[in-house]
Amino acid sequence: MAIDIRKFVARFVEEARDHINRLNDGLAALEAGKADNEGINTIFRSAHTIKGSSRMLKLTTITDTAHKLEDVMGGLRDGSLQFSPPLGQLLYRAVDALSALVDKLGETGDGASLPPADAELCAALAQAAVGQGGAVAEAAAPASMPAQSAAPVAEAQSPAPIPAAPPPAAVPPAPTIAAAAPAPAPLAPAETKLKTAETVRVRLTKLDELIKLMGEVVSSHARMRQRLLDIRMIERELGDTAGEQVAAGLRHFAHALKDDVQAQEVLMDELHDKTLLMRMLPLAIVFEPAARLVRELARSVGKQVECVVNGAEIELDRQMIDKLSDPIIHLIRNGIDHGVETPERRTAAGKPAQGRLTLSARQDGGWVVIDIADDGGGIPLAAVREKAVKKGFVSAEKAAAMTDREVVDLIFLPGFSTSSIITDLSGRGVGMDVVKQCVLDDLQGVVGVETRPGAGTTFSLRLPLSLAVMRVLLVEVDGLPFGFTAQYVSELLRLPHEEMLTVAERQAVIIRNEFVPVVPLAELLRTPARLTKRPDARGARATNMLLVVLRVRNEKIAVQVDDLLDERDMVIKPLPEHMRILPMVSGMVTTGKNELVGVLHAPALLDLARRARGQAVRAEAETHASESHYKILVVDDSLNTREIEKDVLEAYGYHVTLAEDGLDGLQKAMEGNFDAVLTDVEMPNMDGFSLTARLRQEEKYRDKPIVIITSREKEEDKRRGVQVGADAYIVKGDFDQSNLVDTLRALLG
Repeated sequence: MAIDIRKFVARFVEEARDHINRLNDGLAALEAGKADNEGINTIFRSAHTIKGSSRMLKLTTITDTAHKLEDVMGGLRDGSLQFSPPLGQLLYRAVDALSALVDKLGETGDGASLPPADAELCAALAQAAVGQGGAVAEAAAPASMPAQSAAPVAEAQSPAPIPAAPPPAAVPPAPTIAAAAPAPAPLAPAETKLKTAETVRVRLTKLDELIKLMGEVVSSHARMRQRLLDIRMIERELGDTAGEQVAAGLRHFAHALKDDVQAQEVLMDELHDKTLLMRMLPLAIVFEPAARLVRELARSVGKQVECVVNGAEIELDRQMIDKLSDPIIHLIRNGIDHGVETPERRTAAGKPAQGRLTLSARQDGGWVVIDIADDGGGIPLAAVREKAVKKGFVSAEKAAAMTDREVVDLIFLPGFSTSSIITDLSGRGVGMDVVKQCVLDDLQGVVGVETRPGAGTTFSLRLPLSLAVMRVLLVEVDGLPFGFTAQYVSELLRLPHEEMLTVAERQAVIIRNEFVPVVPLAELLRTPARLTKRPDARGARATNMLLVVLRVRNEKIAVQVDDLLDERDMVIKPLPEHMRILPMVSGMVTTGKNELVGVLHAPALLDLARRARGQAVRAEAETHASESHYKILVVDDSLNTREIEKDVLEAYGYHVTLAEDGLDGLQKAMEGNFDAVLTDVEMPNMDGFSLTARLRQEEKYRDKPIVIITSREKEEDKRRGVQVGADAYIVKGDFDQSNLVDTLRALLG
């Protein structure tokens, strides 16, 4: 995806002018004999930065000039060139040319309006770079005077022959004064004006302090809202005891305070948004050097890897970008060393000899998703299991019982590596744990992994746009307040207790054709029960359960809470050093009552709930004899539904394979030989009715049990299920795990 240079040209002009100032200062130091090696390095880096940034924005004229200037500066840096006054004049001329081009770009905002590079200047710089001093002196001569006066001076130094006079009839007689003039009068010099920059350079530390202060202002505004609640409470408490005049005064004050608070909030939100924009930078800052790293690392290990970059124009807070470098570097090294195969192995597998590593970014609501994908061989799950057992991370029995998702998670353990040899690139067991720690703890994001044998692996980093201020939902559990960042909150629901199902010894509800596990937050956090329950004035609402549905990538969990307290933009403050080992808490916020509230980390809650569910499933499996070794294919586009159905079936000894939609289910059914198929109806690519009909056309599935499990409960849907060949039709609203198991037993005989 090409970068829209109009969006970034103003920023480039600002930075280029800063580098041009450094170039001028450095040349002045060289001229005065005060420049050391670091000074030369500084101006070399400035020329290099202008070249690289302009190349990324397709500003060819600036790139060519800066490139030639960089070559000369490189010669000064490595000692192959010695500084001299003529060389200094040539360098000044080059810097002036760059300055003029940058000024022109700043005026028009369009790279297409730039004139072509000065061919004479570029040629002189190229000759200077290889040490041709004569060309330097000759090229530097005209640089010290205006272009308009260059021609007359040249004539004075080297008079040209006077041409023959034209015929008298062709030329009218000229006045005597004009004839006596030695040369045409020079053009009047253009009016000189001092140019003022349209931008101001601010140190990043000062900008960070401003953002931090703005965040505190947003946070402190909660106290203003609390004062509004206080005055309303005073109104209610006084009631009829206050005189009419006092009551009217209180109402007037409350209304005025409400208006003031709302007006201030509107202005504050606008100020906060504009403040954050000042610190937003494009991901190209990270992606462009990462693409170079891919090429260098691939050459170092004898592999051919093409790097593809998409979405480099997506912007993130500079604070986020600063912390992204290490995770992306680790994932690139991992993709090249472990992912992409050698040309020989790729050719043998029928792949192109050249592999591909893709860096892409996209915006997804309040998140930015960064994908690092390779088209290699995928994560070798068997090797991961074997190495985990060998290193003592898990027992052999536990490794054999782990799901593919759990096996993939092992690569994030500290000290884990599947490499058989330690090299400069890998094998030390560090890297992936750094990625997870940085993304989850420092960036408040999520790491996801998708891998397919022989087709490659994709690591997805889901990151908030900024960490300065985040939307927080405050809830109450057993009288204690807790917070969730809004990025993880999928929805809020009040449901009757009768809609709760028991599946695989865990509770769940059905939300839009999807099983979602339900866990009381008090149970997950093990909060101490209150000695006295506060009175509940909500009436009928108290008969319903209040659920906060959290979503981490494609996985959901509904946590049951007692009450909702607030939802506001808040400053999340990091935990003190001695408390950062707490995996459940990502930070703290301050309420209007100056209370400290812990912000819960949704991915950690999901991990905890998943482990608890796994323990319950294993406990249930131990109570049942492994009565069956049948192989079951479960097809559903909901990850939660697939996992719940898998838990139920595995508890009764069935071997389960999962498919994420109808087309994936058909492919896996063709590749394998399953004793029964369980399928949803509403799925992308191919629905459950079509899948059932297609399977019935295959000889090996003509008589195998096919069970449809769906939220569709209309009679016409059930009839259609029978028509396409389903043996059973289970409505998710009436789902019962024993019913499912009994149905399979009856169908499998």
